[in-house]
Amino acid sequence: MRLLVGLCVTFSLLHAAPPFRTDTDGPINKKVERDGKPLEWFKLTEGQFPVESSAHAISGELIRVDHLERAFHLRVDRNDSQDRGMWDLPLPGVMLPYGSIWYHGAPAAIQDIPLGTHLHGLFYLKGPNDKDPPMDTWYRRKTPEFDFRHCFRLEDEFTFHARQKQLWKIESVDLTTMKLTASLPGDPPKIFDLLSSTRVFEGKGFADLKALKPGQQVLFNLTWVTLYGPGRITDVWLDETARALATAQQLERHRNHIRERGLPGWVTAVDDEQQFVTVTFFGNVEAKLFDEVAIKDLNAPPPKDGSPPPVEPQGGLAVARESLMTYDPVNDRKRGGILEVKKIPVEPGSSGVQIKLKMDMMLEGYRPKRIVRFYPPTWKVNALPKEEEFFGRE
Repeated sequence: MRLLVGLCVTFSLLHAAPPFRTDTDGPINKKVERDGKPLEWFKLTEGQFPVESSAHAISGELIRVDHLERAFHLRVDRNDSQDRGMWDLPLPGVMLPYGSIWYHGAPAAIQDIPLGTHLHGLFYLKGPNDKDPPMDTWYRRKTPEFDFRHCFRLEDEFTFHARQKQLWKIESVDLTTMKLTASLPGDPPKIFDLLSSTRVFEGKGFADLKALKPGQQVLFNLTWVTLYGPGRITDVWLDETARALATAQQLERHRNHIRERGLPGWVTAVDDEQQFVTVTFFGNVEAKLFDEVAIKDLNAPPPKDGSPPPVEPQGGLAVARESLMTYDPVNDRKRGGILEVKKIPVEPGSSGVQIKLKMDMMLEGYRPKRIVRFYPPTWKVNALPKEEEFFGRE
């Protein structure tokens, strides 16, 4: 009997309602109370990763991008939280430093995603000191989700469904009316619009719209979702070969992007006297890139002062901004010996990888909660295009 009671208590604790509001509590315009008090949305804390399942889901179409600041506008999908006068209004968003972007099933930069792509996002409320950016408005109206400006995750339809191991089954195709009917397992069919410009990927090449057949298991990307129905299909992948190729190409693009700009993370601990800096890496990059963190560069030049080469691998650490933009990494990054690379518990936004460095020189930016980018020993550091460096703008 005691065992049964203990199991019941444990079960209730594990399944207890979170101390904050979530999407399971209903539409955003619905008031939610617990114990007679309003239930608030989860609020971010500086220098801490968020709690699992605490974000608010918002979907919409990408209509504006500032890739340097990792900022964007979504035209929010029509939903039950909006009156008709609030339809199709923009949401200005900015990626959290540990926020991830996905495209074609692989990590991405915001500039990888074409304007007009329909995206699924997870968002958090802006902070009390955040100022609303200047933006176009319609009759001074704002979408009900306007205060959810910090984005934790952004992904296209391809990634959204691939991550859940879902494929659309084509029920019918009518090239006269340019309609495609498809369904997800357990859901009713939806009727999508085809365009004369819809790209069809089959195997390792292209196909035309005539290749679309009932019974095929596909993924596709969309635009104009909720404007005139479920949306217009911009791209469709007919088979696993085509889908795998799209993911592999995007993954290589991501790897090149990160290797040229450094692994992002924030400073977790500092020992000024011994010049130790501990960095926790963000989880918004491919996990295999962390395998390159401590590979010793066998072609590294010997020290200029004639001293023996250091025993430990030497990487570079550059100060970065919240947008992950660095200042002038060719000149202002400092060298550090890699004393330890270890695994830590994974949290939302964290890679679960932490590094401890013995720095040659300490910078003011090496402070707890500050953003940095780390260049492993074998990564060549080239000057970035001028617009990607913050040096000179202060």
